[in-house]
Amino acid sequence: MEVVLKQDVDKLGLRGDVVNVARGYARNFLLPRGLAEVATPGLRRELEKREAQRARHEAKSVDEARAIASRLEARELRFDVNAGPTGSLFGSVTATNVADRLWEQEKIRVDRRKLGMDGIKRIGRYTVPFEVFADVVAELKLVVAPEGEELPPEQELAKLEAAEHAEAEAAEVAAAEEHVEAEAQVEAVIEADETEAAAEPEAGDEPELVSDEPAPPADEA
Repeated sequence: MEVVLKQDVDKLGLRGDVVNVARGYARNFLLPRGLAEVATPGLRRELEKREAQRARHEAKSVDEARAIASRLEARELRFDVNAGPTGSLFGSVTATNVADRLWEQEKIRVDRRKLGMDGIKRIGRYTVPFEVFADVVAELKLVVAPEGEELPPEQELAKLEAAEHAEAEAAEVAAAEEHVEAEAQVEAVIEADETEAAAEPEAGDEPELVSDEPAPPADEA
């Protein structure tokens, strides 16, 4: 079924995209969580109006595009985020976030699909190419920093990222060891069951009974 995304969804699309998904995925995940809504004819028409309005704000010539590019490259967009101790974000900064910020601060409408970026998942400084017009590309400067704090120096950022990689590798090793141990325990249980089964007498094999009574005396010749 076709739905309109109300938020960016990793590996699916950006807010406002019309996407075709499995009915169960839509009804059990996207719709209940408020991530999407059914793509009704009325909603489609509303999206087309918004697209037309956005297009009116885009550059109409190379000169206009160059002026916009120069304006954008002179600025730096800052995003205050919630991040863990190693600099990993609780969430991500997406093309939609950048487009929204450009409109809020610069009143410039941009097509999010023309922003050359994936979701940013770590604090740091980033440069994002934006195709303003044919053959006119602006380099957007982004700062993704912990909320209310200054961004650490590049050397410190590199150390944080290395620490996160080491932590992830240690977790993978621990998980692999746990898996091996679990398999060994299962094999031990199977081996014990097989040994016990082999020790049990088969059906029909009755053990010979030995009487405690003395044998009768032999007949005398």
